[in-house]
Amino acid sequence: MQLLANPRGNYHFLSGIDPYSCGVVADPSHEVVHATLQAPLPWRDGFELIDAHLAAAGRGREALCGIQLRSPEPFTMAGFIEFNRGYIDLLKSWGLYMGDLNPLARTNVAPEGFPPEVVSLQAFSYTAPAEDDAPLTFVVAGAGELREAALDEDTIVRKGELGPDAMREKARHVAAIMEERLVGLGAGWDQVTTTDVYTVHLLEGLLEDAVLPTVGVAARRGLCWIPSRPPIREIEFEMDLRGTRTEITL
Repeated sequence: MQLLANPRGNYHFLSGIDPYSCGVVADPSHEVVHATLQAPLPWRDGFELIDAHLAAAGRGREALCGIQLRSPEPFTMAGFIEFNRGYIDLLKSWGLYMGDLNPLARTNVAPEGFPPEVVSLQAFSYTAPAEDDAPLTFVVAGAGELREAALDEDTIVRKGELGPDAMREKARHVAAIMEERLVGLGAGWDQVTTTDVYTVHLLEGLLEDAVLPTVGVAARRGLCWIPSRPPIREIEFEMDLRGTRTEITL
């Protein structure tokens, strides 16, 4: 991963893969604002809402830096790659790509209960001006238990296993990815305000044994368990993080 500047958007991002970057951090004199929709919208309609909100806030499209999606069910790997083609095309049509690089962070999971009928926008993040001494704000993109950043089923940790030992290994691996990205953004666990955990296999002691030792001081703000499946079948555990001071609901 490399931390790269996106001066048009007033943030830096950690390089990732085509569908998303590994995380974003606001530049000095700016902050990351996190906006959650009261009710999810089909993702293309959601981008229309984003466009209108940014315009009303006096921000251009380039300020958009993070997306949270919800899917009806996990994709096959091929299906996920196909969905990403349309998503990437939209980002490119907005002029958000930087050459071949996608600077936006993203999380995409499938809720276990009350899933949307189509892939939908749940929340988004964007940069806004802030005072010169504003605290560091950031978003760490969602990650599941893949050993490599590439979308490759063969790199899934303990693929097909759901026993206690396997789930702990998966969770430890994901927590370590979160820490690596957090450090890459120049942030620490003491600056994390939200820690999200996505799984339907919340075994007894899983978080205490496999996640809390890594997140450390961030646990004082709690861990938010969202009963959901990661976006690709056979991935069982996902997390994302953010450090923000402004959270709004639309």
